[in-house]
Amino acid sequence: MRSLLYIALAALLGTCSSPPPLLEQIRELGELRVVTRDSPSSYVIGPDGPSGPEFDLVQAFADELGVALVIESVASVSEIVPRLLNGRVHMAAAGLSITESRLEYLNFGHPYETVDMHLIYKLGTGKPHSVEDILGQRIEVLAGSSHADRLAALKTEYPELEWTENADAEVAQLLEKVESGEIDFTIADSTDFNIHRNFQPDLRVALDLEIGDPLAWAFTKESGNSLLARADDFLIKLQRNGTLDRIHDRYYGHTKKFDYVGTRNFIRHYESRLPRYRPMFEEAGAEAGVDWRLLAAIGYQESHWRSQAVSPTGVRGIMMLTEDTAEYLGLDDRVDPVNSIFGGARFYARQTERIPDTVDEPDRTWMALAAYNVGFNHIKDARWIVEEKGGNPNSWVDLSEALPLLAQRKWYSQVPYGYARGWEPVLYVNNIRAYYNILVWLTENETPPDEEALAAF
Repeated sequence: MRSLLYIALAALLGTCSSPPPLLEQIRELGELRVVTRDSPSSYVIGPDGPSGPEFDLVQAFADELGVALVIESVASVSEIVPRLLNGRVHMAAAGLSITESRLEYLNFGHPYETVDMHLIYKLGTGKPHSVEDILGQRIEVLAGSSHADRLAALKTEYPELEWTENADAEVAQLLEKVESGEIDFTIADSTDFNIHRNFQPDLRVALDLEIGDPLAWAFTKESGNSLLARADDFLIKLQRNGTLDRIHDRYYGHTKKFDYVGTRNFIRHYESRLPRYRPMFEEAGAEAGVDWRLLAAIGYQESHWRSQAVSPTGVRGIMMLTEDTAEYLGLDDRVDPVNSIFGGARFYARQTERIPDTVDEPDRTWMALAAYNVGFNHIKDARWIVEEKGGNPNSWVDLSEALPLLAQRKWYSQVPYGYARGWEPVLYVNNIRAYYNILVWLTENETPPDEEALAAF
């Protein structure tokens, strides 16, 4: 009888053995479950599906683990940590800063990005030069964010400092509040601000509250280190092979150059000039299989949407077609807006077709834009230079570094098509990327027509 009791006890203890490490559980489940936030600096769903720097990273991580990626997207930073702690997901990839308050209940992996923490104000309202200058002002920040933690730390030195925490907003909404004058200040990371300042060009950085704030993936302390260690190895590899730089350029490369006056003019011209030509861009885009907003961005970069534009080199019209290009396209009037826009759409689509199939999006688009500007043959030369330097010719980041070398004798003397002002297509692409993103933002925030008014009309 006693032996049967011992056997039953042993069997019971066997069923109470500790669960396998989290990484093994994920592989058995066949899914990596990740919480992120709905933001251009993390994860968004657009016409072509999900994208964003965090999405690109975690999708590559899931692919390396050989499992499916399951994303849980939340609207607010304040929702991320509770969603992670309730056990529904395995990790958080949402641009989280490593703060002392979060370290109490989370483990963070290898930092893959650093950001500066900006205090934002509106131009013309008086720039503060110190924390003392914002005491008694209307300050609103994201609840549960590192920004709130930073203000809490400052309050020990400045007891009169007060602010409001918003659990229902995202950084874009708080920036809009500053723009409209509803609040005086908010705080934004440099990555978010660099994107949104193109939409609200009157916003400025008042103070840098923190420089080089590290961002990292987060894991619960109870989950152990198996997944965290594997993620660290993965991110370090991507850092060394240049993938992190390429992802950063994909989403932030166009934000490096900010022209306040140019952005203001662009938004004004969007309202005054584009409406006349928008139906043409939309129809040409549909015909060529190109987003009409990209075509419109090309047109703005080329001519500021002026049909009579003429450059010193003789290119003409909204899309600034050369005489040779017009002849190639069978156009007899480059200044005619219809000819120019439809011809430009066909010419751009042709450049896209010439880019090798080994080039994925969005690099394919950036290379096609560069070819539109400088000519496809110079793109081929630059791709050769990339290969000679041991880079990846299918990467726009590598190509954008090689193109300016076409102005150096050491390099242009070695390639079939010779000298080119290779820095120009790089600036050209960055400008169009900025214009395109503003157009996407403007069109996505258009007010739908009033159905009753339309019916009455």
